[in-house]
Amino acid sequence: MDNLISLVNKIQRACTALGDHGEASALPTLWDSLPAIAVVGGQSSGKSSVLESVVGKDFLPRGSGIVTRRPLVLQLHKSDEGTREYAEFLHLPRKRFTDFAAVRKEIQDETDRETGRTKQISSVPIHLSIFSPNVVNLTLVDLPGLTKVAVEGQPESIVQDIENMVRSYIEKPNCIILAISPANQDLATSDAIKISHEVDPTGERTLGVLTKIDLMDKGTDAVDILEGKSYRLKFPWVGVVNRSQADINKNVDMIAARRREREYFASTPEYRHLAHRMGSEHLAKMLSKHLETVIKSRIPGIQSLINKTIVELETELSRLGRPIAADAGGKLYSIMEICRLFDQNFREHLDGVRSGGDKVYNVFDNQLPAALKRLQFDRQLSMENIKKLITEADGYQPHLIAPEQGYRRLIEFTLVTIRGPAEAAVDAV
Repeated sequence: MDNLISLVNKIQRACTALGDHGEASALPTLWDSLPAIAVVGGQSSGKSSVLESVVGKDFLPRGSGIVTRRPLVLQLHKSDEGTREYAEFLHLPRKRFTDFAAVRKEIQDETDRETGRTKQISSVPIHLSIFSPNVVNLTLVDLPGLTKVAVEGQPESIVQDIENMVRSYIEKPNCIILAISPANQDLATSDAIKISHEVDPTGERTLGVLTKIDLMDKGTDAVDILEGKSYRLKFPWVGVVNRSQADINKNVDMIAARRREREYFASTPEYRHLAHRMGSEHLAKMLSKHLETVIKSRIPGIQSLINKTIVELETELSRLGRPIAADAGGKLYSIMEICRLFDQNFREHLDGVRSGGDKVYNVFDNQLPAALKRLQFDRQLSMENIKKLITEADGYQPHLIAPEQGYRRLIEFTLVTIRGPAEAAVDAV
């Protein structure tokens, strides 16, 4: 399973890296066709906390209002036990981040570089890879939170802009929708469920996550939702208990938070019978297993698309030609090869092997001579003009024959005159 998901992650990363440099038009299509998990939810629904719980690290920007202003393509790579955890950004190749506070700052800075220090949004994604022995192989896309009104500093169209951006990801048939809804709000008002139902009415691609279960009013619980009685999805709902703001302020680590989450579900009477499929750890494993299942079911189509993309890339590479050597000897060899091929083609035209030889002969037999006849050689080669050129070149000096420098000046002047018709003949050929 890990190898299969890891392979898809590598293909997606390669497609993105080449596509960003405009290397080939076929790569974005391949990227869009590969399965991925899009995280959808309203603002302050707990999306960031869920992602951090899955990863086990604090690395996402936090704050009030709209914090996620660009899509974040998050690829998790499970590394060997005992290896050090680190993160890499696609826009900063070969730079490893071992301090995840620096990862958070870089996400903020890269967002600001694209949108400015405003509350604007951008559809240009940030690509982040995290390598850790404590994660499962996954590809997650964190999207800006859905909102209902524009706040100060945002255009009036931002509500629709965010919805359009979210739809552009979750409408893809290979996209798995992770719908995040807070338990302390009525599920009927959930932005994530509403938009997920519109693009996936049968629930075939939707996984529901219920956050903030511990913040529900006393005397109420989320059992009906978690058991699929209030709103049924094809796959079971997963409840999570994220860290509170006080825990975040106190820097409570993820290990302690996960332990507290397990204890909450195991010790709460209403949820005790569901504890085995609750929590962020179960969610991560479930997502990885589900992604594996989707990839396996799509393998024939993915393989066909990869083969088609390879053919398109090879055709494009063939059209662009072979790489040019960097050293002087290699460059000279390439030039000589080009000249040899041209000479061969030219001879084949003249010998009748290729069509068009009669046109080449016509250029040299008719076009070039006619152009040369129209030149004013009589004036340029007059005795008076020749004497003038020789005098200007050598001055008044006694010579038995005309000086060489004067001849050179005369020849150069004549060559300049016939350059135009000669180049026109070359262009015609």
